[in-house]
Amino acid sequence: MDLPPNFLLCFIVFASSALFLFIRRRSNSVTGKLPPGPPGWPIFGNMFDLGTMPHRTLTRLRDKYGQVIWLRLGAVNTMVILSTKAATEFFKNHDLTFAERHITEIMRAHGYHKSSVALAPYGSYWRVLRRLVTVDMLVNKRINETACVRRKCVDDMLGWIEDEASKIRGESNRNGIHVARFVFLLSLNLLGNLMLSQDLFDPNSKVGSEFFLVILRLMSLSGTGNIADYFPWLKWLDPQGLKRKMNKDLGKAIEIASKFVKQRMEDKKLSENNKRDFLDLLLEFEGNGKDEPAKLSDQNLNVFILVLPLLIETICHILIF
Repeated sequence: MDLPPNFLLCFIVFASSALFLFIRRRSNSVTGKLPPGPPGWPIFGNMFDLGTMPHRTLTRLRDKYGQVIWLRLGAVNTMVILSTKAATEFFKNHDLTFAERHITEIMRAHGYHKSSVALAPYGSYWRVLRRLVTVDMLVNKRINETACVRRKCVDDMLGWIEDEASKIRGESNRNGIHVARFVFLLSLNLLGNLMLSQDLFDPNSKVGSEFFLVILRLMSLSGTGNIADYFPWLKWLDPQGLKRKMNKDLGKAIEIASKFVKQRMEDKKLSENNKRDFLDLLLEFEGNGKDEPAKLSDQNLNVFILVLPLLIETICHILIF
């Protein structure tokens, strides 16, 4: 039997309307259990309500809706906390409930979110990573022991700035030296010396420069808004290609990090150097056999090496720019 030409169109409109009414009715049934917030558009929610300066928009909304506001960004429900008092209630009195981070789609590439100290789910593995960083790396004794290393990294930075100044001297189209870039390179190399006893960036090193550029691309990708995070049904499509780029660049970074680990393991077999750094600590880690992993896997080691450079780059970006 032949169907009317407009039957398919009518069916799509009817199905879409029914689905919208179902979602609207379901959301209205739980509104009383949620914090107050502005009404949103169908499908898009409050995405268009925040404007070009969301922090100012949220400040105005606080006067109308209170210290805790409920927003819907696409398909993602978002709770905004706008006071110290409310933040204390959530993260001090109910810290375990809100301990985990929201995982974006690109952070799932290569299982990064499972091994990263910043994104790993709260549990025994995350507590191990936190202990390793806070007790064996970011402590006064360890920092004081690295005075000569920090001096070397600062001297290297000053040398790079002098070289840059000599290159641009006399060039009328150059306005000056981008100091923030060199501060980041200093931070990256300092971290590399603390973790791996080597520079992560060296203008004369192909591997070091390649690792530096990959880290920059990863940071850029992680800070790019992904429409698939707000509309989960678009994940398979990856309309912006961010997941594909992340898989490629993160895979390259993990490959470089694995070379650092393999080279260290070979060096330990050939020599008995008593000098130990953070990578040696990770390689020698042994859990308690109860709620901790017996060893850190190769994947965990590689990702751990990547996490701290990414964190340093983020901090520098926030403080300097």
